[in-house]
Amino acid sequence: MSPAPQHPFALLDLDTLIDDEEKAIRDVVRQYVDDRIKPEVGDWFETGSIPAKELAQEMGALGLLGMHLEGYGCAGTSATAYGLACLELEAGDSGIRSLVSVQGSLAMYAIHAFGSEEQKTEWLPRMAAGEAIGCFGLTEPDFGSNPSGMRTAAKRDGDDWVLNGTKMWITNGTVADVAVVWAQTDGGIRGFVVPTSTPGFTAREIHKKLSLRASVTAELILEDVRLPASAVLPDVKGLRGPLSCLNEARFGIAFGTIGAARDCLETAISYSIDREQFDRPIAGFQLTQKKLADMALELDKGYLLALHLGRLKDKHVIRPEQISVGKLNNAREALAIARECRSILGGNGITLEYPIIRHMNNLESVFTYEGTNEMHTLVVGEALTGLAAYRG
Repeated sequence: MSPAPQHPFALLDLDTLIDDEEKAIRDVVRQYVDDRIKPEVGDWFETGSIPAKELAQEMGALGLLGMHLEGYGCAGTSATAYGLACLELEAGDSGIRSLVSVQGSLAMYAIHAFGSEEQKTEWLPRMAAGEAIGCFGLTEPDFGSNPSGMRTAAKRDGDDWVLNGTKMWITNGTVADVAVVWAQTDGGIRGFVVPTSTPGFTAREIHKKLSLRASVTAELILEDVRLPASAVLPDVKGLRGPLSCLNEARFGIAFGTIGAARDCLETAISYSIDREQFDRPIAGFQLTQKKLADMALELDKGYLLALHLGRLKDKHVIRPEQISVGKLNNAREALAIARECRSILGGNGITLEYPIIRHMNNLESVFTYEGTNEMHTLVVGEALTGLAAYRG
């Protein structure tokens, strides 16, 4: 008699590597995703719309927004627990994890780490509750991998600052109440806390996307946006500020991509057991089993890598190149798993009745954002050789 099918994570008993509190947080998020996200997200993806404000309030009520930050209404969980939440959110959809990631690891983290007490008390409790949504303005139309070349500029005018420029591919842009915007100044790159109601601030949603359709993506236009001196993030200058925020988000991606890959593999295994060709389940064919075995190995290795990074982060010893290893490997392998799972479903793999094509399209973006595959490759290469190859 054949043994019962095992879940891919059961192959290595991976649940034994997380504690009871982490499991409890994971299970709450998984249940929310199963009940709220998965039944709706195919329609959101198809229509290119999402109830972002409503979802932010729901996830704020669950304590997911800025959950790894301390104080100001934030839950103060471990980094590993935050990573596991990202995994479950992205098992629903990359766009849902992006909403939480941009809110907590970019906008809220920037204010929490570098903001004044006034900025923290004004924004963080409302953002943690989902009553205010944030976005993060770094990337520009001509400057993604090279943010030091940004053209957005902030000039002093008396005690005020005046901002002009354009930011591109900004998650949450058109639904945000506050934007953390990075700009060139005479004293180097500085961050600004910009209420989106400020005159001269405009956000335009980007349409015709074939990826991350269940996510708000926008262009930010700043035309003579006048801000008081108190809008500057006081505790950071230069690229250290935005890059440290990006490392927070990349850490979540190392976990999140494993969630998308897991959902694809679970779907493919279930489908292959039920789907019959030549009078037998396709799961019984050697080629299908090879695909499933290879994908399970990469999924489990990616999960182990993410957990290791979580433990390093909880000990406050994680290094940027280690986060690059996680983002590089897990985004790459998750995309490969999604593509292979799509092949197992054949023609059914391209419909939104199954999640795989949606995950596959989303992962094409995740493969690129928060540092492209190429840039993280060069970060790892520099760590191994001591030689920077970014310009060569």
